[in-house]
Amino acid sequence: MADGEGYRNPTEVQMSQLVLPCHTNQRGELSVGQLLKWIDATACLSAERHAGCPCVTASMDDIYFEHTISVGQVVNIKAKVNRAFNSSMEVGIQVVSEDLCSEKQWCVCKALATFVAHRELSKVKLKPTVPRTEEEKTEHSVAAERRRMRLVYADTIKDLLANCVIQDDLESRDCSHMVPAEKTRVESVELVLPPHANHQGNTFGGQIMAWMENVATIAASRLCRAHPTLKTIEMFHFRGPSQVGDRLVLKAIVNNAFKHSMEVGVCVEAYRQEAETHRRHINSAFMTFVVLGADDQPQMLPWIRPQPGDGERRYREASARKKIRLDRKYIVSCKQAEMPLSVPWDPSNQVYLSYNNVSSLKMLVAKDNWVLSSESNQVRLYTLEEDKFLSFHMEMLVHVDTAQAFLLLSDLRRRPEWDKHCRSVELVQQVDEDDAIYHVISPALGGDPKPQDFIILASRRKPCDTGEPYVIALRSVTLPTHRETPEYRRGETVCSGFCFWREGDQLTKLTPEVAV
Repeated sequence: MADGEGYRNPTEVQMSQLVLPCHTNQRGELSVGQLLKWIDATACLSAERHAGCPCVTASMDDIYFEHTISVGQVVNIKAKVNRAFNSSMEVGIQVVSEDLCSEKQWCVCKALATFVAHRELSKVKLKPTVPRTEEEKTEHSVAAERRRMRLVYADTIKDLLANCVIQDDLESRDCSHMVPAEKTRVESVELVLPPHANHQGNTFGGQIMAWMENVATIAASRLCRAHPTLKTIEMFHFRGPSQVGDRLVLKAIVNNAFKHSMEVGVCVEAYRQEAETHRRHINSAFMTFVVLGADDQPQMLPWIRPQPGDGERRYREASARKKIRLDRKYIVSCKQAEMPLSVPWDPSNQVYLSYNNVSSLKMLVAKDNWVLSSESNQVRLYTLEEDKFLSFHMEMLVHVDTAQAFLLLSDLRRRPEWDKHCRSVELVQQVDEDDAIYHVISPALGGDPKPQDFIILASRRKPCDTGEPYVIALRSVTLPTHRETPEYRRGETVCSGFCFWREGDQLTKLTPEVAV
């Protein structure tokens, strides 16, 4: 059977739900809490189909809601496992709404969830997924990079908030139209009953997320005195389980209100008995709401007056998260063809710029429609014309140890030793162990009298599994300290680099890639 026609991923699960009045909010639209429960259930079934045993929700990545869903419409949810690691797996979810009368469909949101396989008496070692289609190969390859980003998520946010200078206008705002943050505070308690839990007695992740959305909506409504619309949820991270019989205390408060949006912080604590003094912090999230007018455009919101001390900290952190969130959405979500060749280097978004750099190269390598253009001396040249880019891909075998080749090529300062088209390379900034920024100067070519220079972000990755390649990804960035000068002609690369596969002892398959 061909990979495309008639093929269906063995982990794929589809759910279709008709939106009834009992599923909707006061505007007659599908409650996001109900949608989260359906998303979680579908993703869990997909994870369990692959694992062959019960699974629990570990996290849900940022979700951006593009459309609301009205009563009478159908929600179609599709979930499949993108990649399995040791005991965890990434599940990709796509939500589409369908109008049965007009047959129109809308993409509502896409989500990525992490599930952990759980057995009572034995440790779980998940079988690997085997991608077949180009889409599956791409998701499988990039899933490793997304997992890397999740593992450092908490530290990344902490570092970004510590290092990002946020300009706030507390003193310049009109205090007569400010709402004290304390007026938006909400606290609610839920008793976990059997219908809220799975077959192991653990609370469904989707149920907890639905309760969190409920208290967040109440907090947002207390600020705007209207019916708010949820637009974004920042990553849900489950710190621990809860079971039937637990009491869950859900707390929400508006951290900050911007011109057209507001951030609500929500946390969940669990305890077993009323006499307990210690509560377990099991989840937290930040949700962004807007208020839509009759023209479906966001309305102006009142300002928030934060409480002194902890409230002011949350206020400023919300401003930082807004900047990070907007930049991250742009960097991570944009299609490659829609991005500029050179993106501004911003230390506050280093993790996401590095992610985009590596994932872009991996996605380019995973494409199926490369065309063999020439072959000479066991070196194959492939081309790919797509969108507005023409990409080149070479394939060769070199008699060098793979790890040694990786170390040699990942330090761009040594490039003039083996590349006659590179005149000099200066290390501008060693960002961390795996990322560095270089100033590269190439000789003048053809009739152009000026040498060409590049500001390059180089991101390297070692394989995380057997059969995975070593990766060195390169892309252009802009730096205020290294602007274009009359001495050089500034060059740009949107996606280039090297992939190395171990073919045996002292034998490496090397594939340089470049998109121009």
